[in-house]
Amino acid sequence: MTYHLSWRNIPAGGMLRLIALVALATLSQPLTGRAQEGADPDPKLIRAADEAALGYVVTGDAGVDASSQAGLAALSDALAQRSTVHPGAPVAIDLDQDDLTLLTFLYWPVTDVQVPPTPAAYIRLNHFLRSGGMILFDTRDGDIAGLGGPDGAAALQALAAPLDIPPLAPVPADHVLTRSFYLLSDFPGRYQGNEIWAEAPQNRSAAAEGVPFRNLNDGVSPVIIGPNSWAEAWALDQRGLPMFTVGSGFEGEDQREMAIRFGINLVMYVLTGNYKSDQVHVPALLDRLRSEEGAP
Repeated sequence: MTYHLSWRNIPAGGMLRLIALVALATLSQPLTGRAQEGADPDPKLIRAADEAALGYVVTGDAGVDASSQAGLAALSDALAQRSTVHPGAPVAIDLDQDDLTLLTFLYWPVTDVQVPPTPAAYIRLNHFLRSGGMILFDTRDGDIAGLGGPDGAAALQALAAPLDIPPLAPVPADHVLTRSFYLLSDFPGRYQGNEIWAEAPQNRSAAAEGVPFRNLNDGVSPVIIGPNSWAEAWALDQRGLPMFTVGSGFEGEDQREMAIRFGINLVMYVLTGNYKSDQVHVPALLDRLRSEEGAP
């Protein structure tokens, strides 16, 4: 099943506002953002690009913003300890002020009281998505049953509607996210057992003979959407202790470890694209070449 975060999913009362928003964005496009010709790049963003730092959206909710900072800091430390990726300190992003062109990954926790970005910010966000950036939308409501599709939170609908987001589908069991570093069958955060959504495969036809894996998206999905409150599962305090409970007892700590592994897989997926998806085809392709050439 595919799903579109589009105009159709917006309540009628919000349609005129969104039409006006996009119209204003179009008119203001030549004048937007720090990326104006002659503007000096923001030092924090230069540092973020140089250090492969992870970015998070400032929501205005002090508690949520602190969780995002602590969660991405802990994930960055885990990446440095377990992989060859050594991100710098996470960078807080004000969507209405900051140029996104130097970033690769943006964590966006969704809250009910967030003010939508300005039209100029949406232009920068769409450019970010078109140029290889990824946004992880975290609705943080995975403890609420029966949400349905990726637009289950009304706040996400309002925030994401002006974005150029492709058709979405639940992440399948053979998606490259399941093996970009660790082998995973679920993507838990503070909550687990919920579907997460990514760009739907463009071609759902059977794979070519000799390649026993589905032909998934050629490239990185520009968005991942889920409700599992990942930053809270990753976050550590200054003593290195978890800031939030995850489950209970040993099972909870196992879930926290799997949340960290998902975060590492996600960053590796952003940085390497479908390299792992291509890599798993190699044995089958070699076998097919040998049989065609009559090799033993």
